[in-house]
Amino acid sequence: MKIDDLYQEIILDHYRTKHHSGLREPYEVEVHHVNPNCGDEVTLRLRLDGDLIADVSYEALGCSISQASTSVMTDLVIGRPVGEGFDLHDEFLALMQGQGNVEPDEERLEDAVAFAGVARFPARVKCALLGWSAFKDAAIRASGASAPTGNGQRPGDEGS
Repeated sequence: MKIDDLYQEIILDHYRTKHHSGLREPYEVEVHHVNPNCGDEVTLRLRLDGDLIADVSYEALGCSISQASTSVMTDLVIGRPVGEGFDLHDEFLALMQGQGNVEPDEERLEDAVAFAGVARFPARVKCALLGWSAFKDAAIRASGASAPTGNGQRPGDEGS
């Protein structure tokens, strides 16, 4: 099996069996993001326990890429400190903006490396970033912090 086929299978698995899908309570912050290019939508709820991301739940409408990427993101950030969630966001953002030229850190990004090929298709990058942008927005609101981006962008500039 070729690596691209494996990555496609990971994306399809997360699309078919969305992890943490379905809005749950309790939550501290709820955000709604829309990709104006294609109409994909995500409503995301986030709950913190101190500085730890205790829960992320969501409802999403749209393509397999946006929904699978949101599923992968929830697996990665739940149980981690908010700052580490921001770091993972920034690593995924760099991967998506790399036009297929960024080698992802598989140990850090886990299933998110499956989206490396998506970066070669600019029209689909916003799809992959939708849930991640919603997460970052919710985490900033819940923590009352301004997130470090490491790339000179203000939170939300990546295009949700």
